[in-house]
Amino acid sequence: MRYLIIYAHPNPKSFNHAIREKVEAKLEREGRQYDVRDLYELGFDPVLKGSDFAGFKQGKPPEDIKREQDFIKNADTLIFIHPVWWFGQPAILKGYIDRVLSFGFAYTADEKGLRGLLNGKKAIILNTTGGAEEDYNKNGIKDAIGKTTDTGTFGLCGIEVILHKFFHSVPTVSNDTREKMLQEIGNLSF
Repeated sequence: MRYLIIYAHPNPKSFNHAIREKVEAKLEREGRQYDVRDLYELGFDPVLKGSDFAGFKQGKPPEDIKREQDFIKNADTLIFIHPVWWFGQPAILKGYIDRVLSFGFAYTADEKGLRGLLNGKKAIILNTTGGAEEDYNKNGIKDAIGKTTDTGTFGLCGIEVILHKFFHSVPTVSNDTREKMLQEIGNLSF
């Protein structure tokens, strides 16, 4: 089984980066193969262009997109690590999804409607938030993120989200609480 970590946070000293390090350590400890795509480090261009659509239509996506699609093709499980900003993904990750999970690669359409092409792949999503869990639950935000991301994006593409874990109030909790959050990573089933 091969894993692909898709990481989206610009600060190498962030809690998201600590999560990434824990995930990598877990995969290494378990002898699992994995690749990492650090979108900020790669300088991934998140802007979907008209020329991208022309390439998709001809079956010739731009080279940067093709490279990322090859990483996805070779992975069994995708692990997304990113903060929730303004109740959504960082722009660089949203652009990655817009460009890489493209028509003809991740989904298609026929007389029955839209159909996923990445069936059999699984996803794990690890999110940090600045807000409290109670607020995310009370306001329905957690459910909304689940529906738009887990079902609306990945489900549409045929990817089964097997875990979507939120680490809440990261900027305001104690270091001990953050350490406990990181310890949870080692206990998760991938």
